[in-house]
Amino acid sequence: MSFPITGDPEADRLLVEDPLALLIGMLLDQQVPMEWAFRGPLSLRERLGGLDATAIAGMTDDEIEAVFRTKPALHRYPGSMAKRTRALCVHLVDGYDGNAAAIWEGVDDPAEIHRRLRALPGYGEDKAAIMLAILGKRLGRAPAGWEAYAGRFGDDEPRSAADVDSREALERVRAFKKDQKQAAKAAKEAQAADA
Repeated sequence: MSFPITGDPEADRLLVEDPLALLIGMLLDQQVPMEWAFRGPLSLRERLGGLDATAIAGMTDDEIEAVFRTKPALHRYPGSMAKRTRALCVHLVDGYDGNAAAIWEGVDDPAEIHRRLRALPGYGEDKAAIMLAILGKRLGRAPAGWEAYAGRFGDDEPRSAADVDSREALERVRAFKKDQKQAAKAAKEAQAADA
């Protein structure tokens, strides 16, 4: 079981071994390269001396933001992502006694796991579906039938972090995203020309 997404074996191992790290990495996966986002939990653990939902939830927004802003910043948008990370941890403490794995461990219904992921602060529909696909494709921690709730992220097209099982796969995902952006741009330009 591996998730070789960061290029750093220690950061990749943390994502597999620590469910909170995985949830935070997925949370940070926006507006930055995937490697940077998913390396964030290791950097956060190093800066805090541990990665604990209760400890992060107990910090103030200013305290967690200072940790995110320390150079090199943990994200392109350190202020907002720090607050989202704290909100995620508050949710985990309030709903799961700080145990991130409780979102999926012992849950046999993929619809329930999807619902729980979708309810996480900072997680929209796509992020919840990708996280479910990571649990199913990469980590073998999703119950049978998860593909129906992961939607397009459950298929074989290399389109998201859930499809990264090697450095080559990361490049295929990157190429897919680039093609999608170019197609969207071309469609928008064509629509503007027709207007």
